Formats: sequence, structure tokens, C-alpha cells
Amino acid sequence: MKASKIHEILRNKQKVDIFYNERPVWIQEVNNDIAKVGFIDNFEEKNVHIEDLYEKNLYNNN
Repeated sequence: MKASKIHEILRNKQKVDIFYNERPVWIQEVNNDIAKVGFIDNFEEKNVHIEDLYEKNLYNNN
């Protein structure tokens, strides 16, 4: 995912399904090219490269 898209989502507070390694996440904060995400399926948090995040509907038909 591009940084501009992440900032657009955060700025507009859009409801967008975002995934990391096929797991749903929410973006907590962004610093340069690193996003701090929380996993929706548990309480785990992780810092990930923003290019590793994706919207589900861009890569499959669900």
C-alpha cells in the first residue's frame, strides 16, 4: 500500500478493510514507511512496512 493511501484513510477516517499477511489489521500510527498496526483477531501489535499492507478487494474477489 502506498503512504498516500494510508494517510488518506487515516485523514478521512474511512472504514477500509486492511490486511497484513492475510490477517485483518487497523493502523494505529505511521512514521515514514513504518506503520504500527493492531491485529483485529487478537491483541497483538506489530510495526510493519507500509508496502506490506493491502486492501482485501484489490487482491481477491471477497
